[in-house]
Amino acid sequence: MRGDVNLQWGFEAADSEARNPGFAAADPSALRRSVRGIPCASISYRNVGGRVESPTHSGSALTKLWPDARSALAGIVRDGMLLAIGGFGLCGIPEALILALRDSGVRNLTIASNNAGVDDWGIGLLLQTQQVKKMIASYVGENNEFERQYLSGELEVEFCPQGTLAERMRAGGAGIPGFYTRTGVGTVVAEGKEHKEFDGVTYILERGIRADLALVKAWKADLYGNLVYRRTARNFNPGAATCGQITVAEAEIVVAPGELDPDEIHTPGIFVHRLVHNPSPEKRIEKKTIREV
Repeated sequence: MRGDVNLQWGFEAADSEARNPGFAAADPSALRRSVRGIPCASISYRNVGGRVESPTHSGSALTKLWPDARSALAGIVRDGMLLAIGGFGLCGIPEALILALRDSGVRNLTIASNNAGVDDWGIGLLLQTQQVKKMIASYVGENNEFERQYLSGELEVEFCPQGTLAERMRAGGAGIPGFYTRTGVGTVVAEGKEHKEFDGVTYILERGIRADLALVKAWKADLYGNLVYRRTARNFNPGAATCGQITVAEAEIVVAPGELDPDEIHTPGIFVHRLVHNPSPEKRIEKKTIREV
């Protein structure tokens, strides 16, 4: 350790509950669970306003760690939002944040994500409660409720080629409002979109995605919100993290500032507004394939 970490919690339960009906007052003591690299003895709290205010670590700096997923979403979720959610299948999905989003009760959501999870996990949980109005996705299999709602007209679907979806998120995060691509030319994907020729080749215009809120999953994070993803669980998370006007991340491991090698950071903390520690995610497997012995 390069010095103690002093976390000053601000929490006004009555005000938080009034602004966010249905959200229980968060307990700052939840932070006392293991946060790797931070000795519990060095963590203290002060009740002043609903979030981490001004912790110090060998100096003065803001921390973005919230006590749990419910409190991290309190005050920033609303009906009719556009969300970008990281993950590929059930790999690298922000499990705790999706559960908290479901429990918040917000409705008429538009979600941009590679797919909609499965019937009883991931974004599939939001479909069960009919909180999703529209999906922007590149793959929609493995989910019977998704199929039912789409065929019955309850759910609007915008199909987007996988690489195009990734680039739409990246472009939105980079401040690029649109880009041209050959992918989808001559198919239903191109219907209603601007066509333009470059060097005799036809391209279509795709819009960048700028989400109201992004939810992402990291393997490791520090209190400043710098994120490290693990192998294939990285997938859509970096793009989603940058395209959100507000980005909330959950991480399995949280360390003190300075513990991460700058060269291993995938998403700089400047893109992350709030952080949740989820040390024991379920990490369900969609289809388990085993070898016969």
